[in-house]
Amino acid sequence: MSAAEDEHLPGAPAGSSGAAAPLPVVLVVDDEPRSLQTITRVLEDEFDVLTATGSAEAERILAREWVQVILCDQRMPGETGVVFLARVREQWPDTVRIIVSGYTDAEDIIAGVNRAGIYQYLTKPWTPDALLLTVRGAVQLARLQRENETLALELKLTAPAVQQRLGARRRQLREQHAFARLVRAPGSPLDEVCTLAARIALYDIPLLIAGESGTGKELLARAVHYNSPRAERPFVVENCAALPDTLLESELFGHRKGAYTGAFEDRQGLFAQADGGTLFLDEIGEISPAFQVRLLRVLQEGEFRPVGSARTQRCDVRVIAATNRDLAAEVRAGRFREDLYYRLAGFVLEVPPLRARPDDIAPIAQALIADIAAAFGVRIDGCAPETLARLVRHDWPGNVRELRNELQRLIALADEPLLGPQRLSPGIGPGAAEAASGDDPAVAAGGTLVARLDRLERAILEETLNRLRWNKTRAADELGLSRVGLRAKLARHGLGPADD
Repeated sequence: MSAAEDEHLPGAPAGSSGAAAPLPVVLVVDDEPRSLQTITRVLEDEFDVLTATGSAEAERILAREWVQVILCDQRMPGETGVVFLARVREQWPDTVRIIVSGYTDAEDIIAGVNRAGIYQYLTKPWTPDALLLTVRGAVQLARLQRENETLALELKLTAPAVQQRLGARRRQLREQHAFARLVRAPGSPLDEVCTLAARIALYDIPLLIAGESGTGKELLARAVHYNSPRAERPFVVENCAALPDTLLESELFGHRKGAYTGAFEDRQGLFAQADGGTLFLDEIGEISPAFQVRLLRVLQEGEFRPVGSARTQRCDVRVIAATNRDLAAEVRAGRFREDLYYRLAGFVLEVPPLRARPDDIAPIAQALIADIAAAFGVRIDGCAPETLARLVRHDWPGNVRELRNELQRLIALADEPLLGPQRLSPGIGPGAAEAASGDDPAVAAGGTLVARLDRLERAILEETLNRLRWNKTRAADELGLSRVGLRAKLARHGLGPADD
C-alpha cells in the first residue's frame, strides 16, 4: 500500500555526495560457532556484524566499539543471556538487547524484559526473514533513542529551537501519514476507504480496521491518528497475537515491582503511555476469552489496574483495533464477546486485498522498488513491461507484504537496472499462468495457423528457459537448437536479451 509498508529497512544508501554512511553495528554472542556463522550470513549484507563466543569477549568488544544492537543466545556456559544482558544494560544502556532462545516460558520472558530490558525474544528455530525484521526494528529503535537523547540535551540548552524543531517534526509526521500518501492508482477502491477514514479521524470514535494480513492496516491507523485532534500525542502499537495473556496484561496495563517472579521494577503499561493519544491493537481477534473480559472493562470504564496494584488509573485513549478475521462471524460463533465487539467497532473500515485493486499494483511496486533500492544501495530503474504485467496478474495472497518480498528478491538477484521477468518466483514468472491453467496457449485463442504456432513456440521457449533458470546452453541443447538459433528466436519473441 505504501513504500513504507512495514517499516523502512535500515541500510546505508549513499548520499548525494561523499562516502556512504557506515552500516549499523550488530554484536552476536553465541558459544556455538555454527550459529554465529549462520546469523552472520543472514545479517552481513545490511549490518556490520561482530561476533563473540562468550560474555567476556563480548564485553571487550563493547568497550572499544559503538554497538547499536546485541543479539545474545540465552543458553551459554557460565551464565545465561539474561544475566549477561542485565550487566550490559548497566554499562551500555543505549545498546538494544535481543535474546535468542528455544524456550518461551512467560515468566522467563517477563524476567528478561524487566531485569535486562530485553527489546525482543527471538525463538528458535528462527527464520532469516524473522531475524532480519527483528534486527531492523532494533536498529531503528537505537537510532530513535539516540535522536531522543540528542533532542533532550538540546532542550536543556536551547528550548525554543528544540520546540520549533519538534513542531516541524510533527508537521512532517502529519504530511508523511496523510491519506493522500497511501499509494494507489486514480479511482482505486482504496479512495472510498480513505475518504471515510479522513472523516472519522476528526471524532473520538473507536475504529475497527478489517482486512487480510499485509494490506496495510497499521498504515491506515497511523493516518487516522496523525489526521486527528490527537496527532500531537503518542501513537502506540501492540500486536495482541504475539504475547500470552499474562505478558499481554503486563504490556497493556503495566505492573508493580514484586507483582510476580521477575517483576524487579515498576513498569508503565501501553495504555498509560498512550494517554491522550491513540493505542493501536493489531490482531485483536486473537486474544483469549479471558483477556477479552479485562479489555472490555478498560474500554467501558476508561480505567485500568496495573498487575499487582490495588489502585486503578484513568486514561484517555482512543483505541483503533485491527483484525484479519471476520469478527462479526466470530461473535455469532461465540468466540468473541459481543459487548467487546461493539466497544471496538464504533466504526468499521474494510481494507480491500491487493487482488481486488490490480490497478494499484504498478504504483505500489514503483514506490516499493524506490524504497528497497535505496535501502540496498543499488540503482534500479523499474520493471520491464512483461515483469509488471506478471505482477499485475498475480493474486498476491500475502498482499503488499508478499509484493515487497518478491521485489526484494528481484532486486537482490538483479543483473541490470531494469527488472526482467526471468528472476521472478516460479509461481509468478514465465510459464506460471500456462502451468496454472493447464491450457495450451496455441489453442486457447483463435488466429491463423502461423500466429498459433508463434504463440506455441514462445510458450515452449518460456517454459524451457524458466525451468532451466535461463541457462541458454542447456536450453539450446534440449530444444535441438544452436545458441545462435536460440538467440534469434528469443529476439523475435522479445524474451530477454538476445545477445546473452
